[in-house]
Amino acid sequence: MIQMVQPTGRPLKVGLVLPLEHDHGRTKARWRDIKALAQHAEAAGFDSLWLPDHLVYDFAQMGGIPDVPPWGVWEAWSILSSVAAVTERVEIGPLVSCTSFRNPALLAKMADTVDEISNGRLVLGLGAGYHEIEFRQFGYPLDHLVGRFDEALQIIHALLRTGKVDFEGAYYSTRECELLPRGPRRTGPPILMGAKAPRTRRLAAQYADYWNGLRVDAPEKVVPMREAMDDACIKAGRDPKSLLRTMLLLFDLPGAYGGEAPEGHRAFRTALGASPAGTAEALAEKLRAFAREGISHVQIWLEPNTRATVDAMVPVLELLDRA
Repeated sequence: MIQMVQPTGRPLKVGLVLPLEHDHGRTKARWRDIKALAQHAEAAGFDSLWLPDHLVYDFAQMGGIPDVPPWGVWEAWSILSSVAAVTERVEIGPLVSCTSFRNPALLAKMADTVDEISNGRLVLGLGAGYHEIEFRQFGYPLDHLVGRFDEALQIIHALLRTGKVDFEGAYYSTRECELLPRGPRRTGPPILMGAKAPRTRRLAAQYADYWNGLRVDAPEKVVPMREAMDDACIKAGRDPKSLLRTMLLLFDLPGAYGGEAPEGHRAFRTALGASPAGTAEALAEKLRAFAREGISHVQIWLEPNTRATVDAMVPVLELLDRA
């Protein structure tokens, strides 16, 4: 049993992406498994825990891997509220929550509620969505995704920061909407956004507290992304230093792909930018290199995503603590 660790002195925060679907593709992750892994990761010294907000994964659409059946996943906010209740220290958040899946005013209320459950540990990751099968299966409109996202952000940001909004748009409307009661933070949880295209970078510069760069496998690849985001902040009249930078990283640990791995799984991970983790020393230095490029927080999606791989990350976290 790992004793609870309070991280200190790290060059950047290190988060863990929790599984909502399969453990290495072999078995379904039940709530008891997710709970145990979340508590184990918190005790091991991770700074944060993250959950993807998907309704189904289709390898052919997401990674270009044909002939692999879709995976089902648990609903993220239900699990997120439960993780908030069974942890004490770590930050938690969706990576990222699709604003098309829930009415934006309701999503703001959900975020304030989970922030209350967690005693102020929520980071609200938000995105427009993109995965066609989810929209088709669950009946959500797939048109004008960025336009819908823009309106949703206006509603969510106003409600969380001021507690009130009155809005009429092309896709959403709210009338004299007010958040009552409020969570533990007067202006609500911080907002995290991933942004690659000029339009979404503009929205991140306008509304986000954290920017997230998705699936970059090498620190030097951060530079052009960071510079583009800096430029968007300047155009918006914002100091680029006021926007914290985060990054989703995919690491495959030794023995990740055994004979029981599902067909196409390794190709799927590779398509998403996964890379071998290497030794603890190598991985710690790679994370330090991301910190040198301005990244203050990483979210790591491990393969396999188990207690054993959490334990394998402990030496990495200890090396970072001594950085």
